Amino acid sequence: MEKSSQPTGTAFTLLSLLALSHMFNDTLQSVIPAIYPLLKNSLALTFTQIGLITLVYQMSSSLFQPIIGIYTDKHPQPYSLPVGMTFSMMGVISLALATNFTHVLLAVFFTGLGSSIFHPEASRLAYLASGGKHGLAQSIFQVGGNFGSSIGPLIALWIITPYGQKNVGGLAIIALLGIGIMLVISKWYKKNLVLLKTKKESEKNIGDQNSINNTSLPRPKVVLAIGILLLLVFSKYVYMASLTSYYTFYLINKFGVSIDEAQIYLFAFLFAIAAGTIIGGPVGDRIGRKYVIWISILGTAPFALLMPYANLTWTCILSIFIGLILSSAFSAILIYAQELVPGKVGLISGLFFGLAFGIAGIASAILGKIADKTGIQYVYYLCSFLPLLGLVASFLPETKKRNK
Repeated sequence: MEKSSQPTGTAFTLLSLLALSHMFNDTLQSVIPAIYPLLKNSLALTFTQIGLITLVYQMSSSLFQPIIGIYTDKHPQPYSLPVGMTFSMMGVISLALATNFTHVLLAVFFTGLGSSIFHPEASRLAYLASGGKHGLAQSIFQVGGNFGSSIGPLIALWIITPYGQKNVGGLAIIALLGIGIMLVISKWYKKNLVLLKTKKESEKNIGDQNSINNTSLPRPKVVLAIGILLLLVFSKYVYMASLTSYYTFYLINKFGVSIDEAQIYLFAFLFAIAAGTIIGGPVGDRIGRKYVIWISILGTAPFALLMPYANLTWTCILSIFIGLILSSAFSAILIYAQELVPGKVGLISGLFFGLAFGIAGIASAILGKIADKTGIQYVYYLCSFLPLLGLVASFLPETKKRNK
């Protein structure tokens, strides 16, 4: 039914544009942690302050997402994508001009707010354009964002670090390109709002009669499953926070590498995330999302447990494996949750994106405090046990194993 509602060619064209816009959005976002060493030196910041910067940024990009998702479920906003990018552009320009810690907090708040506005509607568009292949569509959308995240350290290395903090303002060019693409997407979205309403009614009717795989699930089971998924998101994103926010400091502290070298290692890790993201969605469409979630998070555990004891070369290798395996989980988690609660794509997307960013922000602040007291290496030892929480995925109810 969904395939006939939307031509395959048009859907993939839209998904490609969504992935590209997601890339631009997350490129701006990823520059923030990539220039932490620069900000730490130029503004004489502590690890605790670095953690607070991440907390403010991640909270602004998380608290508003479920609210925006609930609102746009009832009142779709075709032009929310370029509006979100405009806020992000204001944030990076403000960051370029920031002269103290308070100004940095204000700048990252605007950048995070832009991301918060962008994600719920963009995720809904990916769902709408999926043609029934929800995992594949979400992976295409996610890989754009993850690829953008991997570009951030390279921009910091080649453009910002050598010439100073003021060069962050040059990212406004990326924002303007993103706004142009998003306006094209918004026009398509506005024309297809009728299709969206029809699809929502269909999902609502399906949800009233059955749940996953045409088998009614009692509400307590749905609540339990959502709770397990949220716990898995906690495990994934606290561990990811230790890598994205403090990986460069860990490498500098433990192995004595330069800031430039540390940013290259960070790029390798983030690029591995981008490469691994595309796997989880389509594999979940075929074999069942529960198994992808389980393998992705629990499968990271051996590499995470080894990393605190590895030398520089093996640390880089292990981080790449961690990025490849762990990144496949989020698309599967998100689509699994959307299947549990049909017709609430915006709410679920906002909740899970928001929770992911919020958890990462709180974790970064706590981990920064721990690093100031005990050392950055202890943080990595402590976080290495988090992927073992993937064991709780075994309690998730079965979903369809194949999507033909």
